[in-house]
Amino acid sequence: MKNRKVIVTGGSSGIGKGICQMMLDAGYHVITLARRLPDFNHAHLEAYEVDLADPAATREAAAEITAKHKVTTLVNNAGVIRPSLIEEVSLDDLTYLTNLHLGAMILLTQACLPAMKEARFGRIINMSSRAVVGLPTRTNYAGTKAAIISMTRTWAMELGHHGITVNAIAPGPIVTEMFHEQVSEEKAKSLAQGLPVGRLGTPEDIARATLFFADENNGFVTGQTLYVCGGASLGSLTL
Repeated sequence: MKNRKVIVTGGSSGIGKGICQMMLDAGYHVITLARRLPDFNHAHLEAYEVDLADPAATREAAAEITAKHKVTTLVNNAGVIRPSLIEEVSLDDLTYLTNLHLGAMILLTQACLPAMKEARFGRIINMSSRAVVGLPTRTNYAGTKAAIISMTRTWAMELGHHGITVNAIAPGPIVTEMFHEQVSEEKAKSLAQGLPVGRLGTPEDIARATLFFADENNGFVTGQTLYVCGGASLGSLTL
């Protein structure tokens, strides 16, 4: 059994909360970083309140955590949407999402790599999105989430010989607080009916995929993107 310490970003709500809870149930020591502290407690849960869109704050938190723990599993999950049509797209929003989705991912990976290389074992799971195949109002969001897929493939090539796998998950419509902020109840029902599986996803659907990639025995899977989307990636989707 490898060192089962994991960092999960954005673990206070939504998909991140579901991942934290399932990993705790699986016996991991979970360290979460988010803008607010989680509303649940566990003997093996540590929580840090940090804005991951702030590179200096992220770097400081990463250094503090890795000074205390040899983290060999990293789940880069934190994210926000900030939707807008192309006419209203803001470069300030693009900078914010780049720092949050990409910058924090880079800084935390860099902080965890020494322990992973020393252990000759590591699992990095990056959260992309089904939106990368196209979705109105998602210029900045889909652009940064698409970059996550490219970075995942690049890191898989660079780190495989160290025993480190790097994979991505691309969630489709998952029922979370953020989902309800973007989609009305009526639209959600219509969306569910239009999916091949006939339902919307849950944070637990994404957590199960995360545990698959994190598993010590799944060392022959790397550089992959798994769409956990109920079939939404098979065709067009309009929210």
